[in-house]
Parts: sequence; C-alpha cells; structure tokens
Amino acid sequence: MRPLLQNGERPLDWAGSSKRDFLTFPEPVKDELGNALGLAQFGGTHPKAKPWKGEGPGVFEVVEDHEGGTYRAVYTVRFRDVVYVLHAFQKKSPSGIKTARTDIDLIARRLRLAQLDHEARYGEAKR
Repeated sequence: MRPLLQNGERPLDWAGSSKRDFLTFPEPVKDELGNALGLAQFGGTHPKAKPWKGEGPGVFEVVEDHEGGTYRAVYTVRFRDVVYVLHAFQKKSPSGIKTARTDIDLIARRLRLAQLDHEARYGEAKR
C-alpha cells in the first residue's frame, strides 16, 4: 500500500486524457477546479462539488463557468489511497443542459478502470 503524502494528502491519479484535457482549460477555471481537487485530496468537499448521478456514492463533479463556456471535472474519492480524476471536459452537449452520452459512458468506463487499477496497485477494493 502506498503511504499517504504529508498531512494525510492522497495523490491524484489522472485517468486517460483527463490531465491533458484539464490543462487546456482557461487559467481561472484551472484554479477553481484545481482547488476542488486539492480539497478532495485532503478529504474535503468543495462547495461547488456535487454527486455525479448514476455511478453511486463517492463520485463527484465540479462545474465552473467561464466566458460563456462550462467546464467540468469528475473525480472519485471511493478509494482510501488515491483520488482518481476520471474526466475533465468542456460541456458541449447538443441536448441543452444534459451531459452528452459519450461523456457519461467515458466516466463509467474510467471508473471501472480506476477500480481495477486500485485493486492491482493496492490489493484491496474500495473502502
């Protein structure tokens, strides 16, 4: 089992292209969403974080609007040793406020991969 970082901080693991995608966001968005992810690393919850529907407990999304665009980061705190960032994307749903099916499916796939990764690396299931 990998030890926690100093002061109980859990490391962030970025699934798929989530880090590369996150880094393309405007600076104010990266600052706000990065703050939310930092709070999650220490066991906290950002005021804008809300449960992600459809995947059960321990999966959250943070939404930030900037200059007419909407940006999201979806992450899970289901695992004791690590916070997985499952997806970071600019919302471009053609169906109004609904999240695109492709994004929903990608998050579900990456959550399953995070579960497998965690079991392989730490030898245990979610907490």
